[in-house]
Amino acid sequence: MNNTLVMYEEEFVVIKHLLNTLRMDASAKIVFLVDKNGQQIADAGEVDLVDTTSLASLTAGNVAATDGLAKLIGEKEFSILFHEGRKDNIHISIVGQRLILVVIFDERSSLGLVRLRVRKASADLERVINEMENKAADIGTVETVSPFAEITDDDIDALFSE
Repeated sequence: MNNTLVMYEEEFVVIKHLLNTLRMDASAKIVFLVDKNGQQIADAGEVDLVDTTSLASLTAGNVAATDGLAKLIGEKEFSILFHEGRKDNIHISIVGQRLILVVIFDERSSLGLVRLRVRKASADLERVINEMENKAADIGTVETVSPFAEITDDDIDALFSE
């Protein structure tokens, strides 16, 4: 599977809508989507309350460490992680084997409600990811020409000889 995920504005809008819907339906504080490299893709909710860059990279690290634990005991992966805090909880799930969906919630919600809503949102997100991959594959079949293909050695020499 290609690790590069190409997202266009159309897909980004759909993903943002799905995250906002999940946040409301699950009564969550924050919902965000991260790739397995720790790159944040989209978010919804009270994201100004946290350092999302650090949270995204730490979440990816957490998932990678947990994958290592899973392999040690003979599992492929643990597709859902849950961290319970004094006031906030984090639900982490793998979407489409390449993205990480993070839901942060407090006492206004419950783990059962979050898990139920995440299951539906994950299916919807996976459908969008599959559409993105198909679209990228279709576009990839068209021959792409580098913008540098027309530049010759003489052009480069002329540029640096001035």
